[in-house]
Amino acid sequence: MSIPVRYRSQLQDVCAHQLVITIDPDYCLLLYPLPEWEVVEQRLVCLSSTNRKARSLKRLLLGHAEECHPDSHGRLLLPMPLREFAGLDRRVVLVGQGNKFEIWDEALWYRQRDEWIRVQDGDDPQSDVNTLAF
Repeated sequence: MSIPVRYRSQLQDVCAHQLVITIDPDYCLLLYPLPEWEVVEQRLVCLSSTNRKARSLKRLLLGHAEECHPDSHGRLLLPMPLREFAGLDRRVVLVGQGNKFEIWDEALWYRQRDEWIRVQDGDDPQSDVNTLAF
């Protein structure tokens, strides 16, 4: 997987290309600049060890976290266990999420995107998103 050129200089400035990659329960990978990951990691460590959901989240995100560094061409070698988890083959999608990127299998990304659009069209009255102005 290759990081687009437009992000490479920003990543150099923010974290000297020190990145952390881990899994997400939605079957994608999360790619954080190291300083952003350290904030997430600290928040995860502070979660309760007696709460089953918190323990599971910590195990998933912290237990699968690996440092990675792009080569001089912006390419990242994704660890095989993480690639397998996310079902990554040849075609991937890199999605910017503010403080991190998501890495998706292209086909799964488009299926998920279409599902999220359907959910939005349903206007779930329980959702806080419905109150956001875009």
